[in-house]
Amino acid sequence: MGISSKLSVVVLLLVMCHGLLGSMSFAEGEAEDLPRRGREEEEEEEQPAGSPAGSYGGSDGWFLLRDAKPVYKTDAGEMRVVKSLGHGRHLGRHLRIGFIAMEPKTLLIPQYLDSSLIIFIRRGEAKLGFIYGGDLVERRLKNGDVHKIAAGSAFYLVNTGEGQRLHVICSIDTSESLGMSAFQSFFIAGGTYPTSILSGFSNQILENAFNVSSGEVSDILKRQQQGPIVYVTDPHPPSLWSKFLELKEHDRLQHLKRMVDSQQADNDEEEEEEEEQRRPTWSWRKLLSSVFGDIPANKKRDEKGRSKSPDSYNLYDKKADYSNDYGYSKVLDESEYDPLKSSGIGIYLVNLTAGSMMAPHLNPRATEYGIVLRGAGTIQIVFPNGTTAMNAEVKEGDVFWVPRYFPFCQIASRTGPFEFFGFTTSAKKNRPQFLAGASSVLRTMRGPEIAAAFGVTEERYRRFVDAQREAVILPSAAAPPYKGEEEEEEEGKSFPPKPKLIKSFANDLIIGFD
Repeated sequence: MGISSKLSVVVLLLVMCHGLLGSMSFAEGEAEDLPRRGREEEEEEEQPAGSPAGSYGGSDGWFLLRDAKPVYKTDAGEMRVVKSLGHGRHLGRHLRIGFIAMEPKTLLIPQYLDSSLIIFIRRGEAKLGFIYGGDLVERRLKNGDVHKIAAGSAFYLVNTGEGQRLHVICSIDTSESLGMSAFQSFFIAGGTYPTSILSGFSNQILENAFNVSSGEVSDILKRQQQGPIVYVTDPHPPSLWSKFLELKEHDRLQHLKRMVDSQQADNDEEEEEEEEQRRPTWSWRKLLSSVFGDIPANKKRDEKGRSKSPDSYNLYDKKADYSNDYGYSKVLDESEYDPLKSSGIGIYLVNLTAGSMMAPHLNPRATEYGIVLRGAGTIQIVFPNGTTAMNAEVKEGDVFWVPRYFPFCQIASRTGPFEFFGFTTSAKKNRPQFLAGASSVLRTMRGPEIAAAFGVTEERYRRFVDAQREAVILPSAAAPPYKGEEEEEEEGKSFPPKPKLIKSFANDLIIGFD
């Protein structure tokens, strides 16, 4: 190799190294700035070996989504988001799972997102305010309530529980987002942190739009610096949010919709002081009125004068779609909750008794995302080539996902009930296909053809598939020990006897959700 060729190689290597170092520094900067900007902007991760898009080698961690990224955090609360993997043939819709925790008497300040949300009240009580058809609508939410917030719809959330933290789980559908891989909050109100979207306009435009002085524009847009989640009973400076929320619902609606001139031409010191105290509330009214406009005169209302917007739906109050002695499952689709039609997202809740299992099955229409609400268990997922994709223990707070078409199964630990909640990427009836149990496709298809496919006689095959008399949720002798159960057994603690109808083949087809 000549000198010129060697120099070319050296130059090429230096350019490659420089590009790599530049990419690393950019990623680090993004991670450091993430919480303050109130958005998730981390780069999409490459699919690991063993993913459905690659070779079927198996990777437990690929189906467990445990890396929750902070979106924002204040003294009053926080929001974290678990990101799913990139798009692909097996993934379907691209969802993020969000977790919001709010201290008592706190507010998630008004904003709108470029992604739609479906919120689930895991624990606590809340008041959700949102704009529907030009009106302000408020809903009281409690444990188990589900509500959809459309992309671009302004909303706020208040923790109304006395002395109780509010815990919310939400699906974040980024199909309408600006980048398709992240979601963005647009804060209507704010100051130095977070920054209101109005701050991007020039002072001259805002003075004219709100019909106020430049001093008032500057004051209202630089006042807030407590973050996206704030206390509404701040004992220190007067709180804009506490004044707003103390108003009655009718007054709050009028304040959001009507332009009011707060300028008082009076030199009396007491009146000037009173005007200064009222200014945050009046300015807030102007701000929202400018954003949302006037109330349509012909707007249809209910008997209480409110907009006829969709109500929430309580999942805990819903009758189980399937139940037996070993647990129950509930599915909420567009036929029962109309707002799911536009979102294309379904919801489910499963509760298994200690040691029971959901029969091996697959979802032919949707990818599933699950969150462990209570208990512990095991999840097993199977690749299309018949090898194990994941066999992992999960506990409360864990997030997992199961690609469309992939067989999977849930099994509860023997320590107690196992409850999990989740979202599916289809709002239609998913009609899961079960691979074992009294309602399995193997029992439905029994005949000489499928017996021949297994290489056994039809009589032997029939004995095999008829041995399990239960359907969907099954008793199980295969529940694995969890968190010291092995030691408890050695100390003489007994467990329920093994059911006679469980065959050994079930041990290899178990998935558990906590």
